[in-house]
Amino acid sequence: MASVNKVIIVGNLGRDPEIRYMPSGDAIANIAVATSYRSKDRNTGEQKELTEWHRISFFGRLAEIVGQYLKKGSSVYVEGRLQTRKYTDKDGIEKYATDIIAENMQMLGGRGDAAGMGGGMGGGDDMGYDAPAARPAPRPQAAPAPAPRPAARPAPNFSDMDDDIPF
Repeated sequence: MASVNKVIIVGNLGRDPEIRYMPSGDAIANIAVATSYRSKDRNTGEQKELTEWHRISFFGRLAEIVGQYLKKGSSVYVEGRLQTRKYTDKDGIEKYATDIIAENMQMLGGRGDAAGMGGGMGGGDDMGYDAPAARPAPRPQAAPAPAPRPAARPAPNFSDMDDDIPF
């Protein structure tokens, strides 16, 4: 039987990212993202809003980008997977925490928002990020002349096709 471990979160950062570096020099970034769910109470008809907080971890180049461009209040789209870890608290009690390990990230928001500086990032071992893509492209000085349109092609004639279709 197949299984899937995939999470998609769209929300806002509740605090600035926390960036750390491993002894190897690889970056780790942790963020807390709030998502909201609105519903109507059946008895009173009152609108209720439930806010959930999600811990999300980024690694490598994607972690560096998170530290550079995201800040408290930034809107973000994150794809990743759930990972549960076991730890012992300061009182010696074993506890479990479930985090999202980010694989892709899209900064959302308008031009005035720091999150609006770039496009999608993620995927692969190096997180698929190409550093120049994070900066807006410079505007061209003059618009290039439009390319001439190719001559219209005639519609395909399906009666010329072979009848020996293998399926």
